[in-house]
Amino acid sequence: MPSPAKLAIHWFRRDLRILDNSALHAAASSSERVLPVYIVSDWKGAHRWTGPKRQAFLCRSLESLAKNLETLQGRLVLRSGAADDALERLIVESGADALHFNRDPDRFGLAMEAKVEAMAQRLGIACHGHHDVTLHGPAEVLTQDGRPYRVYTPYSRNWLSLEKPQPLPKPGLLNTPAGVTSLPLPDNSHWGLQETDASLVEAGERAAHERLKAAVAGKIQNYQLKRDLPAESGTTRLSQDLRFGLLSPRTVYAKAMKARAESTSESARTGIDTFIKELAWREFYMAILWHFPHVLENEFSPDWRGLAWQEPDENFEAWKQGRTGFPLVDAGIRELLATGHMHNRLRMIVAMFLTKDLHVDWRLGEQFFMQHLIDGEIASNNGGWQWSAGTGADAAPYFRIQNPWSQSKRHDPQGVYIKRWVPELEKVPAALLHEAPKDGRPLVPGYPLPCVDHAVERDRTLAMFKKHRER
Repeated sequence: MPSPAKLAIHWFRRDLRILDNSALHAAASSSERVLPVYIVSDWKGAHRWTGPKRQAFLCRSLESLAKNLETLQGRLVLRSGAADDALERLIVESGADALHFNRDPDRFGLAMEAKVEAMAQRLGIACHGHHDVTLHGPAEVLTQDGRPYRVYTPYSRNWLSLEKPQPLPKPGLLNTPAGVTSLPLPDNSHWGLQETDASLVEAGERAAHERLKAAVAGKIQNYQLKRDLPAESGTTRLSQDLRFGLLSPRTVYAKAMKARAESTSESARTGIDTFIKELAWREFYMAILWHFPHVLENEFSPDWRGLAWQEPDENFEAWKQGRTGFPLVDAGIRELLATGHMHNRLRMIVAMFLTKDLHVDWRLGEQFFMQHLIDGEIASNNGGWQWSAGTGADAAPYFRIQNPWSQSKRHDPQGVYIKRWVPELEKVPAALLHEAPKDGRPLVPGYPLPCVDHAVERDRTLAMFKKHRER
């Protein structure tokens, strides 16, 4: 058995917690002292995959993490720049003889891990990458002939059948050495961004556990019944907690299964089963990105590459502002702009409206979501957009085009969600929110008329896909 390391660095990435953290637990268990570090990215001004809301949530989560580490006699050290360079300087400066980190699920993180591992080998220190971000890695859930799944249902059957790892105990004391210099906790100005005035959910590990507690106390039991009703508080709101690693998927799964075991009604168990399948969807899309990294640039299905998307115009700008004249679509966008969150059902409706009613390339919508969502997860976001566009893994067939009017009537019949986020429509009778104005006049002065005719645009979409398929 190797002797314990004298000083191990734990490199925090998307695991901003102290509980049930694979790499932190391993570092604390195998080292005399642990030096926790977070490397702040050094891009400035604009980024393809993030924006002010998510960076603000990140900063608040780092502040919470720093306080939590103090309870373990630890101290969060912050550095900036390329991770391999920053870690090398820190290793030389501190004399660390081991490095632990949790592996990233996307290709950008994987590329940096390769550089870090090469650097550690060059310096002659032990380097340990741990699996933590999912319950099962992409190489664990494969077909019988060892190939990656392309369809969710058989993937989920396999995923559900596998034994799940248990949560890890709280790590011991870290005994972080004094004297290692650190940058101050960042705020949005570090990236040249304005501070956001969006109403974000509370960041940090404690707040995440409070949300999980509320979820298992009743929300997941009713998940099947309420998850598609945006006016209800029917979803768990744990997505940003999983994205930043404020919660471990092991903990979430274990708590959900405990609630299932304690449930006395079949309806509650069905609700919990539906929620657990959402965890499988998350891991399915991560596996798709792992095995098919081209999906970030191209359609998953080669049959749909080169579709004749329309150049973005004033309707795309109206979509980004929540000013399309389709109340439910506008409500979804405005919720996103105001909170950094959009209800899961609305994400599908809003995405399909952009791709099938406005014929705008899904990549533009994908980027817009990533720049505003605090739970922006590259794999899930890409999977959702390609599903809505009809181009992705296990996607909706191109001819299945949601009608935003009927979706509105079905999922927000009283217009409660619409009126919450489009307050100028507060006094409009609910029935009028679910159809195009018959008299050609706006619902209220100042609110736009529908920017397109859904029936006309549906036919255009069908013709576009059919023409492409017949090439």
